Amino acid sequence: MDGNSPDQHRIIVGVDGSDASIEALRQAQKLAVPLGARLEASAYWDYPQAYASYVAVGIGQFEEAANTILREAVEKAFGPELPDNVVPRLVRGHPRDMLVEASKDADMIVVGRRGHGGFGGLLLGSVSSAVAAHAHCPVLVVHTPEDS
Repeated sequence: MDGNSPDQHRIIVGVDGSDASIEALRQAQKLAVPLGARLEASAYWDYPQAYASYVAVGIGQFEEAANTILREAVEKAFGPELPDNVVPRLVRGHPRDMLVEASKDADMIVVGRRGHGGFGGLLLGSVSSAVAAHAHCPVLVVHTPEDS
């Protein structure tokens, strides 16, 4: 599958390595297969605003860490054989902003929600709630499975 067909459906999954994002990959694949859709497993990374101070203390491998998280999450979701329609993508930028931007050209965005619940959930901003509020396409928010 070349993934370049303009008529091919495209589902984007935000991956952060959490159990919820791994379940989001699985649920997105259940939707993608019957649609013949490409599933883009996307992990996001960026340098912190105070990058120079991180380099000074030896924490400078942000891209590599995000790539490792992406590879491990995809393997946990699908096993060692990557399905033909799944395309891992490592993207520099904040997940909230990049997912909202990607939603302009996607058929669906799928994100996991770890959640904090209760009053804390109201106070804390989250990628899933921001994407659900601002995306340009349908959004599926997947919760962490009960048995995790």
